[in-house]
Amino acid sequence: MTDTGETGPRAGTRSSPFERYDAADVAALIREYPLAWVCASHGGAASLLPLVGVFDAGGELIELIGHFGRSNPLHAAFAADPRAAILFSGPQSYISPRQAGRRNWGPTWNYAQVRIEAEIELEPERTEAALQVLVDMVEANEAEPWCIDELGERYPGMLAQIIGFRARVTDISGRFKLGQDEDIDTLRSILANLPDEALARWMRRMNRARL
Repeated sequence: MTDTGETGPRAGTRSSPFERYDAADVAALIREYPLAWVCASHGGAASLLPLVGVFDAGGELIELIGHFGRSNPLHAAFAADPRAAILFSGPQSYISPRQAGRRNWGPTWNYAQVRIEAEIELEPERTEAALQVLVDMVEANEAEPWCIDELGERYPGMLAQIIGFRARVTDISGRFKLGQDEDIDTLRSILANLPDEALARWMRRMNRARL
């Protein structure tokens, strides 16, 4: 993949081909794999939570919207200290020499990850809005999308048990280890023999300048 010319932490350090990515790659990973580890910087609390990205006019990630239960240890942790690390993991798989078509080739593991440093702002007054953006995202491809109103009289009681939040992004780092260091014949062999289509699609994406 050719360097886009971006600088700064959001574009990766560029010291490795696996760190050459752009804002669109980050956005795509978050949209396709929205379940992330949300980790408090103080106290050790952590939970897997689905998150929805908010992007600026240039496509850069600026915020993440989510919610958790008021009984979740993250609630107290972020009330005391808003700093968080958020970890997204994309497609991943073991790659064998058989798939590479070379017995003298060392096996490896391909994966994609994005780490985000953020400050969490608890927003109890926007909990319903946080729920709605998540439902809109996950139900978008359903033939008959579900809506919150279908919960009926159960909804107010459920709503009282959760709290919405906004994670304001302060730093982004990513590593997309997806075959960028392989010679073209080995890369094509892996793609031809890889059963995981999602991973193959991401490998094509991150090697699009040479395929």
